Amino acid sequence: MDGMVTSLNRAVSTPLLYFFILGDILGAGVYVLVGAVAGESGGAVWLPLLIALGLAALTAGSYAELATKYPRAGGSAHYATKAFGPAAGSAIGFCMLAAGVVSVGALARAFAGDYLRALVSAPTAVVVVVFLAVLALLNIRGVKESLGANVVATLIEVGGLVLIIGLGAWVVLRGDADLGRLTQVGTGGHGVVAATLAGAVLAYYSFVGFETSVNLAEEVKQPRRSYPRALFGALLTAGAVYLLIGVVAGATVPTDRLAASSGPLLEVVRLAGGVPEGLFSLVALVAVANGALLTGIMSSRLAYGMARDGLLPSVLAKVLPGRRTPWVAILVTSAVSLVLALTGEVASLAETLVLLLLVVFVAVNAAALVLRRDEGEAEHFRVPVVIPWLGLASCLLLFTRIDGSVWLRGLLLIVPGLVLAGVNLVRARRAAAAPVGTR
Repeated sequence: MDGMVTSLNRAVSTPLLYFFILGDILGAGVYVLVGAVAGESGGAVWLPLLIALGLAALTAGSYAELATKYPRAGGSAHYATKAFGPAAGSAIGFCMLAAGVVSVGALARAFAGDYLRALVSAPTAVVVVVFLAVLALLNIRGVKESLGANVVATLIEVGGLVLIIGLGAWVVLRGDADLGRLTQVGTGGHGVVAATLAGAVLAYYSFVGFETSVNLAEEVKQPRRSYPRALFGALLTAGAVYLLIGVVAGATVPTDRLAASSGPLLEVVRLAGGVPEGLFSLVALVAVANGALLTGIMSSRLAYGMARDGLLPSVLAKVLPGRRTPWVAILVTSAVSLVLALTGEVASLAETLVLLLLVVFVAVNAAALVLRRDEGEAEHFRVPVVIPWLGLASCLLLFTRIDGSVWLRGLLLIVPGLVLAGVNLVRARRAAAAPVGTR
């Protein structure tokens, strides 16, 4: 039921949750991925974006069912624990946690990069330390305050993308665009099907982010009503924005120029004219900071939930009196992100995220199937049983598109999670075998 006992503050309304999910999806990726998608798929950038939206919606359906059925902060780890036991919960939770802290580290490093250098000059290490410290303090202050800042940041992100759509439409109306490029699918190295699939894999990354929101389910006022509305509303909003971005970028910018640019949306600005290019440095920095804040919230709540379930050290479950935020989990996850940001590059930190998340998504879709007969919370949201099956199939398809080098890096992060799973399994069996009076 929505009134389940919780030590966290139920302060998140449907609009706040909607902006949380939308802000996490509309992150920094959209500002750079359009060019990469064009390089794989050709001028019809909108097509792989549409396919990626459909693939993401499948797994989102499983999340919507499980988040309303079990509205707890542990999210994916909690679902895997209920379906497959604490060992699986440990492994999946660790994968999700690893993805979160790696993502925050990569975003902190990105914040200190070229966009910031276009405005001011500062040592990377100093920027990273200050950036992560500010995010941690905002997170500790409270989820309502953090999500309030997210609303403002998300509006800025969306405003920048709407401006790009408007500028692109202006280029089309004045006759300087080539609408024929919107039907050009395939590149010199790929046929139509292979090129579309390659582009869809890249575009899929731009839709992930919705999975972080399940860790807020315990802080949502009415999770079984709010979560599905906020989730699918945000996913459809992001999809509509991405499709329009794909259309205007593909039509206004020559495909080879779009594919070669590390700032593809800036190419639209340059062709349209009349808008200061520095404006998009600011918007991009807001997008990066907002993505780091939301992922930091997710990571800390996941660590808190796993600790409360006995999957991580219990100290991570400590809550700050008054603020009722998991302060130890926030400090620990921020510290790990800091180490990663100071010792790695953005590309090396970011490439393993999709792999880690696909492992999590496989477990979530499988858990949705295994737990179908469990009652859970009364009148929770349900999806047709075919949706989790299709979600599983989509993950397996995407696995086949991941390079071997990425698998190697990903395994270096997955193996500690498997070790933790083994430790928790042995501990659980010892506890079960112990005499009743000694437990």
